[in-house]
Amino acid sequence: MKEEKMKNIKDFNLDELKEEFIKLGEKSFRAEQVFKWIYEQNVTSFDEMTNLSKELREKLKENFSLCIYKIERKQKSKDGTIKYLFDILDGNMIETVLMSYHHGYSLCVSSQVGCKMGCKFCASTGIKFIRSLSSGEIVEQLLAVERDENIKISNVVFMGIGEPLDNYDNVINAIGIINNQKGINIGARHISISTSGLVPKIYKLADEKLQCTLSISLHATTDEIRSSMMPVNNSYNIEELIKACKYYLEKTNRRISFEYALAKENNDNLEDAKRLVKLLRGMNCHVNLIPINKIENGNYTKSSNENILKFRDYLNDNGIVATVRRELGSDIDAACGQLRRKNIKDKEVNWWEF
Repeated sequence: MKEEKMKNIKDFNLDELKEEFIKLGEKSFRAEQVFKWIYEQNVTSFDEMTNLSKELREKLKENFSLCIYKIERKQKSKDGTIKYLFDILDGNMIETVLMSYHHGYSLCVSSQVGCKMGCKFCASTGIKFIRSLSSGEIVEQLLAVERDENIKISNVVFMGIGEPLDNYDNVINAIGIINNQKGINIGARHISISTSGLVPKIYKLADEKLQCTLSISLHATTDEIRSSMMPVNNSYNIEELIKACKYYLEKTNRRISFEYALAKENNDNLEDAKRLVKLLRGMNCHVNLIPINKIENGNYTKSSNENILKFRDYLNDNGIVATVRRELGSDIDAACGQLRRKNIKDKEVNWWEF
């Protein structure tokens, strides 16, 4: 049986894996043993699962793959940020970024191969959307980085390539595996989900009552400007988005993070700051100001440092907690989609040899 036609064993949460084992005529506790081998020991072959019988290991090899990624490219920044381009075993590539902080390691994972959202300031725009990742393909990003760097990840952010809420079921299942105490065992409060604003899915996520952090890519205070930056605003405008966010707060009692990428002479003046204060006043939230990344053929340039600090100070002075995101990996292709975009371009001109 060819590996690509096998079931990816990492696609199954623990309860689902127990059901798979029962179908194979095995006791359900064997699934727990395998689950621990995969997520606690991070093994790369079934033969390493030494407390299983040889017969069971052979049965696993016949029915499942372990989905072990290959590193296509790896870039390391002088600040310690590492950008991975993974071959996900079907000829497609995804990006994953490892960031080092005083509190531990954070991993930014992708949820799709490409993205449908078309945000004008994102390097993923212009690269064809191919498909959503399965739960196991999402989780393997974390396991692959832990193997490569011999570390333990403490925080996971769904802010890589793709719109997580456009791949809702697989993302929620992946979070369950990451959060499971018998799995990777990262607390829900150390997991963040970023969305461009798919309003119906925000309501659905709120009803899950997870303790994850929700990050909203807001980036503008008027529908005219936001629609010009983010086509999703034509479907779900700012008023609808804020209403959904308030519902999320009510259901989860978890603070929301609003992402705001500051673009020179576009959304970075005092009037924008005033509107943002009015929009978010009374909400349990934090504003993460992002110096926008310049991308190839992009229309936006970064605000001046002076403007960024003035914008931040105005928000803080008026009761909205705001910080400026630390720029990590600025000397490598660390922004979402940049490395994959560069890899595609390089291959088109036969520039890079492996």
